[in-house]
Amino acid sequence: MNGKAKKIVKGAVIALVVLVIAAVVVFWAMFRGELKTLGTIAREGDAPLFTMTYCGDYGFDEFLAQGGAESDSEVQDFVIRRMLKGLPFTFELPELGCSTLSVANAEGDGYLFGRNFDLYYSPALMVKTTPKDGYASLSMVNLAFIGYGEDKLPTSMLNSVTTLAAPYAPLDGMNEKGVCIGVLLIDTDETNQDNGLPDLTTTTAIRLVLDKAATVDEAIALLEEYDMHSSAGSCYHFQIADATGRAVVVEYIDNEMSVVESHYATNFLLTPGDYDFGSGQDRFAVLEEAYGTSGGVMTSGEVMDALESVSQDKRAEGKDSWTQWSVVYDTENLTATVCYGMDYETSYTYSLAEA
Repeated sequence: MNGKAKKIVKGAVIALVVLVIAAVVVFWAMFRGELKTLGTIAREGDAPLFTMTYCGDYGFDEFLAQGGAESDSEVQDFVIRRMLKGLPFTFELPELGCSTLSVANAEGDGYLFGRNFDLYYSPALMVKTTPKDGYASLSMVNLAFIGYGEDKLPTSMLNSVTTLAAPYAPLDGMNEKGVCIGVLLIDTDETNQDNGLPDLTTTTAIRLVLDKAATVDEAIALLEEYDMHSSAGSCYHFQIADATGRAVVVEYIDNEMSVVESHYATNFLLTPGDYDFGSGQDRFAVLEEAYGTSGGVMTSGEVMDALESVSQDKRAEGKDSWTQWSVVYDTENLTATVCYGMDYETSYTYSLAEA
């Protein structure tokens, strides 16, 4: 090879290296927050229970500014465009049966919020979010809703990418102001409000409350500013509690919001006149007795015991459903304690205060 040819080859190699470096720089600029987020994913032993800290902006203010979404498919489209840079994924919220309980903390000045999540096999993710223009929060996500299962778990960078959708799929959680929320299924007609307001789905309503509400009253006022559209062709109600001890259930009847003062809920409507509609009256009675006997004051361990007492395992009946997780949120210490898969001898505690 003569000198001229060598110069041409050298120039081509240098140009290629420059292009590769430029591509890496562009890729890093586009996905820096996402890659950092995926690097925080950790697993709790052999349990299908994971943790993740979302680093950067997940675009919820942008989501609200566009008018929200009136279906899970619209949420999915937004997440694909905004967060996954075009990478497809599925979002599906099936029927679920759950229980919630809110009490004063016998071991401090704050309050405790307990929740059972009952469904089929559900790998779980405790996600921490710290939005720039909102409140930091911890929330639980069922990874099965965004495409994971027994044959696919977020155990590597490659198969963890769709966990980036997690901020849009919370099922219960607590923010830094001590506002707690959980969603529970009601087996009746789906909610589809049409008042000319921006739109929310079931899980994005939870994200709204966690990101923007400092009290129960603020949560209610926020929900009133949006048209609610329930997921999966079903109806849901929300248990919401705050650091003052106030607890309510927000439900939708004939597309009208109803607010009921209650410290516990299961899977039937609590609005007067609709009390017997749905299921879970037996679990409700157990929680009602536990609340009454304790005077509404319990330790975190006692709340977990109460959740265990209403946990469900329907596999003996030939049904693929059991309590996937039980979680107790502490509004004073800003912690969440989780027992996964009905293993009440093993618990994991996460702190919102820790960096």
